[in-house]
Amino acid sequence: MSLVYQKEIKVTEENIDQNKHVNNVQYVSWVEEIATEHWDSVKHLTEYPEDIWMLLDHHIQYKKQVYLGDIITVKTYPKNPEGIRQPRKVEFYCNGQLVVDSLTLWVLIDSKTQRVQRLKSDWLEKI
Repeated sequence: MSLVYQKEIKVTEENIDQNKHVNNVQYVSWVEEIATEHWDSVKHLTEYPEDIWMLLDHHIQYKKQVYLGDIITVKTYPKNPEGIRQPRKVEFYCNGQLVVDSLTLWVLIDSKTQRVQRLKSDWLEKI
């Protein structure tokens, strides 16, 4: 598995708020979107292809503003599991500068039992 997944987003009018920059809530939406895309691209390589992630905790730091027409590079990668929690970083870059930094904690839900899965500590290495 490529632990780092990235994509580019062009900022459109729908991403902009009344202050003429990307709305903070938009970043939260993008965090969830890119995490889902990354999982969808690799889940078939794991022991958990039918299971789903649920967001537990979200920390985001806004460093610089981004404006209409800017191109954002979004990078995400999982960190080592912490018990039942799976940390994930999501970083937003514009013109090579880190503009938003996010750390989220997720749990994996068994799709059949609807219960939290305990991940093996080395599950990322096996992909």
